[in-house]
Amino acid sequence: MRSLRIISAFLVLISSALAADVTIRVTDPQQANVPGARIAVFGGGSEPVAIVHASGSGIASISGIRPGRYRVQVLAAGFQPANVDVTVPSESVTIQLRVASISETVVVTAAATPVVASESGTSMSALDGKQIEVMNQQELGDTIRFIPGAYVSNAGRRGGLTTLFVRGGESRYNKVIIDGVPVNDPGGTFNLSLVPVQQLDRLELLRGSESTLYGSDAMTSVVQTWTATGASRVPEVRLGADGGTFATAHGYASVAGTAGRFDYNVFGDQFNSEGQGINDDYSNSLQGANLGARLSDNSTLRFRVRHSNARTGVPGGWLYTTAVLAPDADQYARQNDTLASLDLNVALTPSWLNRFTGFEYNHKRRNTDQVNDPGRPFDDPYDSRVNFNRAGFQYHSEYIEREWARTIFGYQFEVENGFIDNDFVTFGFPGESRTHGLRRNHALYVEQIVNRDRLSAVAGVRYEHNESFGNRGVPRVSIAYLAARGGEVFSGTRLRASYSEGIKAPTFEESFGITGTFPTIANPDLEPERSRSLEAGFIQGFFAGRYSLAGTYFNNRFSNQIQFTTNPVTFVGQYINVNKALAHGAEFEAHARVSNALNVTASYVYTSTQALAAPLCAPGTGCTAAGEPLLRRPRHFGQTLVTYTAPRWGASVAGSFVGRRPDSDFWFGLIPPVTSAAGYARVDVSGWRAIHSHVIAYASVYNALNHRYQEIVGYPALKANFRAGLRFRFGGD
Repeated sequence: MRSLRIISAFLVLISSALAADVTIRVTDPQQANVPGARIAVFGGGSEPVAIVHASGSGIASISGIRPGRYRVQVLAAGFQPANVDVTVPSESVTIQLRVASISETVVVTAAATPVVASESGTSMSALDGKQIEVMNQQELGDTIRFIPGAYVSNAGRRGGLTTLFVRGGESRYNKVIIDGVPVNDPGGTFNLSLVPVQQLDRLELLRGSESTLYGSDAMTSVVQTWTATGASRVPEVRLGADGGTFATAHGYASVAGTAGRFDYNVFGDQFNSEGQGINDDYSNSLQGANLGARLSDNSTLRFRVRHSNARTGVPGGWLYTTAVLAPDADQYARQNDTLASLDLNVALTPSWLNRFTGFEYNHKRRNTDQVNDPGRPFDDPYDSRVNFNRAGFQYHSEYIEREWARTIFGYQFEVENGFIDNDFVTFGFPGESRTHGLRRNHALYVEQIVNRDRLSAVAGVRYEHNESFGNRGVPRVSIAYLAARGGEVFSGTRLRASYSEGIKAPTFEESFGITGTFPTIANPDLEPERSRSLEAGFIQGFFAGRYSLAGTYFNNRFSNQIQFTTNPVTFVGQYINVNKALAHGAEFEAHARVSNALNVTASYVYTSTQALAAPLCAPGTGCTAAGEPLLRRPRHFGQTLVTYTAPRWGASVAGSFVGRRPDSDFWFGLIPPVTSAAGYARVDVSGWRAIHSHVIAYASVYNALNHRYQEIVGYPALKANFRAGLRFRFGGD
């Protein structure tokens, strides 16, 4: 026995002596560093011998690898997967990633881990940082509106309520996640117009139910964004300013880089505009930071924080069709948001990756109207105040059994706490209302991913415990099959199908009721609103995958939808689950990666919606009765987006084309009554040019065709407007 121990110790010493270190650098086609890429090293078998993440400077160090020949796989969001053979010992290896069409691009939202979009079995769209920058939009809503499958509806102005409709679902059926932090109000409401896109490095939109991974609100889509990471060893300072129509003024600055094991990006943004009418002013300030540290070869720590403070004038809608209703001259809305997340990523073994995340989101808003404006009926003073806090912890684990098989499992704990207070005057009598809600929610989820030969499959389930509706299970299954590998012209035909379910928790008013004047009884027995989603489609590649055409049929059934009912004698109300709805249709997308610089996307969506049950809908109130199409969901709409990003110049042309859709003025007695909104086309054009190594000039024209239209009845959209300015850059690699 003693001799065996001596031999074992001797072999260990020999192995240690033979072990080598490898440094891998990951770059994009322009030789710029790619931070955060996941690097897996495989030996002779299908189990990984090491998995690490690149630092902010795109560099990863792997130690303790025995000499030999290995295959290195690199997955980075927005790029095509890379597989490179490496011989150890080798001091350093540089791997240059290729930009791919969206179907072959690595995405994160589809499985909460890097996967190829076409193999995820989901419908994915994405924009990278260069595309977001060249589009030069100010708000998240105006950026999303040009993504396939997304219909964005804005209340006519910058800062106005902006909502998202996907696959016929309600605007509350979209989960919005910023830097790993869920930012929806309890119950799903979210205003996309008040999120500045400054320093966003990536935007992904997943269409379909994904409550298995993301829980409540992910009924028809998940929107996820990430802040840019510092990537240059020399600090890079960027600052700029622009101005334009409607007395618009915009300024911003950032400093980013890496220092050894650390990376940093600190930034600020200020936007002001007077708008195109009375009380139409808007301002928003943003401050944020993205700080990272590589603690060891197999562990990283990242802290992100964003704070924004917005003020918006609220002139109200132009409701009458026979006479102009004067705008509200004094009503305004303020919103203050702070979000923060802390991520610790640890590879406990080469096959076992773990992420520990703590997050918090604090949301305050106030809507105030102090004066009863002459000529505006029902314009009574009120003061509405909302304070929501969402905080939680998530453990997300990924076990890689084989190169072709991964198991994801996790646990999430979340606390939702909020107050809603209203002081108002109704028919000349003062009143008040108040709601306080507190929910502590737990969730367990597991998902199995298999990608072998021609078949890709994902199966998972989530067990959710919500203090409002109790316990629910949410499954998801998807399959993608490579039916034909093809050749140079027809380069692959992939078929896919999926079944998934979604849930949405009630709002605080619905679950906890309203006290004060015109009270609402709490309903602790409310069920979550639910969705059942089916989809099937194909992806056809052309010319070595640089071009692709995709088609998808979707069928969504919504049930347990919540409706308000009122006692006609006491005027005391309560929310109950009674409504049902159906939405089905087809999506078509065409993508072309003509070159690394030129990207073209075009899409068309057909959606048919119908209320299946609405027993409490009273005629003339603007609600949707059984058999009628759902409000503000167009039957036909589409998008085009062309972006060109070269070293010395860039440009984009973005179009959103929307057909007629059902809508309502929600007022009694209008002649004629408003029951629909006309179709419209919006085209935005942007471009930039480097006039010096440190100076870039840029300009954008929004609604370039100057179409007069209303996305929401009674709220005219901005006419043609522009911004132009200069951006300065110092330092950087």
